[in-house]
Amino acid sequence: MFLPPRATVIFFILLAVTIPEAVDSLSYSQYKTLVSLSQSLLTRVSNLRSARGDADGSNRARLIAEKLERWQGVGFWGAAWSVGRDYIWNYAWGSDLDYAEIFGVASDLNQLGRMLGELTRSNSDMERASWVAGNYRNALAISKRIFNRLLKVFKKSGALREITETMQREVLEGGLLRDCMELGSNDLKGLIQIFKDLASQYSTSNHSQEL
Repeated sequence: MFLPPRATVIFFILLAVTIPEAVDSLSYSQYKTLVSLSQSLLTRVSNLRSARGDADGSNRARLIAEKLERWQGVGFWGAAWSVGRDYIWNYAWGSDLDYAEIFGVASDLNQLGRMLGELTRSNSDMERASWVAGNYRNALAISKRIFNRLLKVFKKSGALREITETMQREVLEGGLLRDCMELGSNDLKGLIQIFKDLASQYSTSNHSQEL
């Protein structure tokens, strides 16, 4: 079972929702860039899968890309309402949020961002393939840890937990992470930078509060 396109689209905002301090820092401009880069990257993933004969995988990626394209307009509000309602109903008061795990998500995102940042500096397809062969298992392990942390954060039944569970399957079973790494495009580099910025903003805020 793989992730429905709508749920994948929502996931690109999920990590921002997970980091409360970062939500206030996610400007509309960043949101548009996030969705635009994601749409471009998923289109490339679709083409990659098609080229190697994976018709089903290509179609999944294409449908996600098409949904992302629509999300750059008014389609954003319907999905945002679903996620926002779940967050307000189950987590808005903060008492049910595991902040240690939230901080762990931020830390893991920075670690994954540093790794993939190395990948985007590859100068050739051969160099990129060599990097992926040597580092994919570590990147996948970090991704698994991120999803495990998110499932501890979103422990109540609802849209946020369902999205996390289904996105976990697409990344870990559908090969989305590996496909993105094989492409190693500037779209991936831009996405990494946005998530690293959000994670850094949370870490800085958290450290200030501890002081």
